[in-house]
Amino acid sequence: MSTSAMQAMTERRLQCEDAPIYLDYQATAPTDPRVVDIMLPFFTSRFGNPHARQHSVGWAAEDAVETARRQVAALIGAKPSEIVFTSGATEANNLAIKGVAGFDPRRDEIVTVVTEHICVLETCARLQAGGMRVTVLPVKVNGLIDLDRLAAALTEKTALVSVMAVNNEIGVIQPLAEIGRMCRQRGILLHSDAAQAAGIIALDVEAMNIDLMSLSGHKLHGPMGIGALYVRQELQRGFSPLFDGGGQERGLRSGTLPLPLCVGFGAACEIASLEMAAEAARVVALRDVMLAGLRRRLPDIQVNGDITARVAGNLNIAFPGVDAEDLMTALPDIAMSSGAACSSASLEPSYVLRALGLDEALARASLRIGLGRFTTARDIDRAVARMADEVERLRDVPNAKSDIELFKSS
Repeated sequence: MSTSAMQAMTERRLQCEDAPIYLDYQATAPTDPRVVDIMLPFFTSRFGNPHARQHSVGWAAEDAVETARRQVAALIGAKPSEIVFTSGATEANNLAIKGVAGFDPRRDEIVTVVTEHICVLETCARLQAGGMRVTVLPVKVNGLIDLDRLAAALTEKTALVSVMAVNNEIGVIQPLAEIGRMCRQRGILLHSDAAQAAGIIALDVEAMNIDLMSLSGHKLHGPMGIGALYVRQELQRGFSPLFDGGGQERGLRSGTLPLPLCVGFGAACEIASLEMAAEAARVVALRDVMLAGLRRRLPDIQVNGDITARVAGNLNIAFPGVDAEDLMTALPDIAMSSGAACSSASLEPSYVLRALGLDEALARASLRIGLGRFTTARDIDRAVARMADEVERLRDVPNAKSDIELFKSS
């Protein structure tokens, strides 16, 4: 689909006043129609197994995968041979951390951060149960890591530091370049979960001294079910794969690659490379309008996490005196979340917000709002009005909560 066709699709959506407002871009971003158009032939006329090297159909499929690999690598300043395709960032995180555990028998410690994605924390816990030492560092009240505290935690026994590039709930950007320099000086490997950062902010694994980086297709307008792990060339020998099989991806990740998904992921990375800066400027302007509009109506709201070191499309806001789950139930036409999508089954308040020092009531009053490529000014105006109206209603009407509970059970 051309850019003009995509704009026409957006304009048709704008004409529908009752269309749901999607503000959950940290959970997933809609696949860009241009990416879908590029992918479609690889389900039908250009299908093939990229590992079948006995005929031209397989060769063409392999060429398409390698083109995608170059596109992904270019987004983060890596070599194509350093990109390993996975099913997503969760697999990439597991592969990265478990793949280098025991890499150097003299180093048996992992250092990570309390606000990391749950799959990183659980992977570290699994390794800890197997005998590795794990240090989990706190964060400052703004969600950023304390570099002095990190430096004090690093020893000659530290094998790996794992720090998220951008937090999936509060959107804060960790100082990866400083962390990378600190780790490289000490001979410590650095892994970063960049699922929420790639295609959103500029990344360069060489300049930032990053050894391993996890990526996700559906966070940057590519398809779901595809991701990648960047593995620095020098680490690939001796790297431990998660499972055995046909030895695909240079033996680091066995299994037949999903050709259409790889192609779509690559296309999404290329589009992001070209449009990232302009998109960020547009989205941050919308975010600022939204925050100002909410503050005019609700002056006591609180932004969770640093507002400056933050990706353009994220707001995490506490609405004192209102339960976020009740607010979302009252606003079924606005897609938002009260925490990470992967932890939505939990009834506990966000562990990320509690790590910032929020008490339980304020953590439960917080919503994650995600703006992105297809968010419009009209979306923002409608969302501000609807959210402010419902917050005021929930605060002012004594039986509002019981009405919400009745709605939930009906």
